[in-house]
Amino acid sequence: MRIALFEPDIAANTGTIIRLGACMNVAIDIIEPCGFPFGDASLKRAGLDYLPRATVMRHASWAAFRERHQGRLVLATTKTSKPYTDIAYRPDDTLVFGRESAGVTDEVSKAADERVRIPMADGLRSLNVAVAAAMILGEALRQTGALKETLQ
Repeated sequence: MRIALFEPDIAANTGTIIRLGACMNVAIDIIEPCGFPFGDASLKRAGLDYLPRATVMRHASWAAFRERHQGRLVLATTKTSKPYTDIAYRPDDTLVFGRESAGVTDEVSKAADERVRIPMADGLRSLNVAVAAAMILGEALRQTGALKETLQ
């Protein structure tokens, strides 16, 4: 299981997701360019002392990520009706989250093997990306049994 962040805009969210990855033993892919200097103080502040314990791979572009990626891509998006709880996650899945400001490009969306959304109250469009990542990752780890392995 992996998390991929497509061109993240906000260092604090990226730091929080890197911390999530460290705590859950899940690798993080950062697909650049980022909307902040990688290593920014807010990235370090959000990641705290978990950053050295995280597995983070940076990719110069979407194309560079695709060259190295293996497994299924599961995209979190508001442009689908399928709830994130309605798919069977696999241990080799990569959960993809887009830019906070604009989501992902059409190219990224078309490359996804699955598209899922988090159901929300009427009139509300999105959650913080780190919250969304935690929710979807939690379900994926629960389904694959990796959550129990992480806690042992």
